[in-house]
Amino acid sequence: MSALVTVVALSVPVSVAGQARAAREPAKKTTATTTWRPPLTPYGQPDLQGVWVNNSSTPVERPKALEGRQFLTDGEVAELKNRADRLFDEGHSDFAAGDNIFLAALANPERYINPNSTDSSRGMLKKDFDNRTSLITDPPDGKIPPLTPQARRRQTEADAARPRLPEGPEDLNNALRCVTYGVPRVGGRFADPDFGRYAILQAPGYVVLMMESIHDARIVPLDGRPHLPPRLRRWSGDSRGRWEGNTLVVDTTNFSPQSNFMGSAENLHLIERFTRVASDTIAYEFTVDDPTTWTKPWTAAIRLTPTPDQLYEFACHEGNFDTMQGILLGARAEEKAAEGVAKGPK
Repeated sequence: MSALVTVVALSVPVSVAGQARAAREPAKKTTATTTWRPPLTPYGQPDLQGVWVNNSSTPVERPKALEGRQFLTDGEVAELKNRADRLFDEGHSDFAAGDNIFLAALANPERYINPNSTDSSRGMLKKDFDNRTSLITDPPDGKIPPLTPQARRRQTEADAARPRLPEGPEDLNNALRCVTYGVPRVGGRFADPDFGRYAILQAPGYVVLMMESIHDARIVPLDGRPHLPPRLRRWSGDSRGRWEGNTLVVDTTNFSPQSNFMGSAENLHLIERFTRVASDTIAYEFTVDDPTTWTKPWTAAIRLTPTPDQLYEFACHEGNFDTMQGILLGARAEEKAAEGVAKGPK
């Protein structure tokens, strides 16, 4: 199984020598014949360290309008960029991230409107457009494989068991509770600097993968030790790493039953690959497999680019307190209103 890696670093701002220089250097095209070699750490491993960002506008799945087309021409990419600039640069559209930017540019409306957005597009960073029509590279159609019958039943049962109105914080999902956003992170808000910033830290025998959002961190041993026993489960799974040439491969199992990646939980098997292909590019690829959720494994690839920014406090719980209170108070108010309707006029 091929894969991609979500590697990250310290819980304090990361500063890596040469990172700022790499961020200022022009992009270098890398092909199979390129002789470029990654820099090495003092102990001889390819140096992946730094703060990296997923700023991709490529949609996770291939849009219907582009079925059968794996790549766009350079001219088509330039046209999409021009449309995105027109839609978002002046702030007259709603805020968009990831897939929505690409799809909006593809549709080319007069103004992009997102009823779920609370911000305008003013101040949005320029997005990373490339020639691909989907992040998914396998299956070749660029689509997530169908759910298994077991997964569809599980989804139906979960929807039926979920209270229409939350009775307490436990009825809300992991992200709303600031528990975790999970791994891997792909598409949508994770293709935006606010949620798509990663740090990678290396030390002899270990790699640390850290995400700025919720500060999820994985300390990945590289010494060949086995995975934890199946009875021990973690929100972000149990990760083990190895080097295959210049590629860092991270194999993750032992996810918690309360984890959730697109409907997959404790049976998720994640393989990630990080390859530094240029001074300003890490090729990140991941493969997910869960025979109880999808009819076959699937793979996606993302281009990570360096940023001179640091990782800062995310403060999810602190910023979420009023939001959580508002959700629960709103639920109680709706229940009270429903009781009044049921009783009828006095």
